[in-house]
Amino acid sequence: MNPQELVARGFSPEWAVFLTSMIPVVELRGALPLAINLFKIHWTKAFLIAFFGNILPVPFILLLLKPATDLLCRIPLFKKFFDWLFNRTRKKSKVIEKYEEIGLLIFVAIPLPGTGAWTGALLAYLMNLDFKKSVLYITLGVFIAGVIVTSLCIIGWLGAIIAGCGVTIFILIRIFK
Repeated sequence: MNPQELVARGFSPEWAVFLTSMIPVVELRGALPLAINLFKIHWTKAFLIAFFGNILPVPFILLLLKPATDLLCRIPLFKKFFDWLFNRTRKKSKVIEKYEEIGLLIFVAIPLPGTGAWTGALLAYLMNLDFKKSVLYITLGVFIAGVIVTSLCIIGWLGAIIAGCGVTIFILIRIFK
């Protein structure tokens, strides 16, 4: 269900933004433009809603991922999915292997597709990083990403152009690497 459908069903725009920021891949990076540019929520309020919505799942992911995967991997279809997910995620772990928690912060702080709190929590789990430090550094990374995305939203079309160029460069580097 998209955020506009949530609002049409009686949710406030704030709740729609909060719930959107909790969705993997979309996270704060998608929730802030939605809040600021579509729902016209003031940027400070939008930032706080999206920030707290984005970090809320992190401790649960870190605490529950191992028992959940252990249980689900008994089913061949889920085992195949988790093998694919973990292998794909490990490919993104070079900066975290080198710098550990600081690498985790940098990874999460870069507001590009696939570098958010969910992937950061998954990487922290896969790298066996300390729980408390992981929550702290992922939270700081989400905060930094939020500042960047909020700034881009505030400056309007210029921000959209800057973000589009950044994503295009990111994709081109991935393609030609």
